[in-house]
Amino acid sequence: MTEDDIYDFAPGTTPLLVSIPHDGRTIPDDIAARMTDAARAIPDTDWHIGRLYDFAAELGAGVLAARHSRYVVDLNRDPDGAALYPGADNTEIVPLATFDREPIYLSGAEPDGADIAGRIARFWRPYHRRLAAELGLLRERHGVALLFDAHSIRSVLPRFFDGRLPDFNFGTARGASADVRLAASAFRVLDSAEGFTAVDNGRFTGGYITRRYGAPADGIHAIQLELTQRTYMDEAPPFDYRPDLAAKVKPVLRDLLAATIDWAG
Repeated sequence: MTEDDIYDFAPGTTPLLVSIPHDGRTIPDDIAARMTDAARAIPDTDWHIGRLYDFAAELGAGVLAARHSRYVVDLNRDPDGAALYPGADNTEIVPLATFDREPIYLSGAEPDGADIAGRIARFWRPYHRRLAAELGLLRERHGVALLFDAHSIRSVLPRFFDGRLPDFNFGTARGASADVRLAASAFRVLDSAEGFTAVDNGRFTGGYITRRYGAPADGIHAIQLELTQRTYMDEAPPFDYRPDLAAKVKPVLRDLLAATIDWAG
């Protein structure tokens, strides 16, 4: 397996890189054979995010998208196993249960330490090597690098939060991962979008990728958007993409990326 089997990458012409770590659907046969029927349906995928942001290349953004499911290994988690949100319910770097608390593995077939380490080496590290390398190149080329980590989630998930999430969940690690002026400009686009709700550093403040790579003092600025899936798709199986809904939210997302690029310019 080469790194081209781990992710898809298309370089851009601006300082912006869009990372899509959770829209991958592939599960190697040897891992799938140990999984439950519920897990093989991969319900916790960030469904259709690549399609939703298909305009990114037109804006000049580079795009890095994982091919494998987050059930194989979660690219947005610390490889050392540190909890993303201490004190809250967290999923592991190799998840053991779905968001609905259904077992991912058949009884007795759960991954052990060696299996987890192997997946980190095989899938996690190549993605992050490319991510780090591209951010370095962007900073060298443009004097600044911008990272936009694109995610989506069901709007109602009792395991992680009460009630229904706002449509746009914007995160900058509580201000640590991006310049305050960039963050304000980007969030303004979301907060002013008619027909949608938005929150700044609310329940989701940015995952491992945002926190690991966002270093404003070093010229690398990272923001995350956790978008509720009700804004562009059916949240129940078979998780269909809804062009009628997507047509309303895509202009907002386009303006968001454009505002980020404009700030760097």
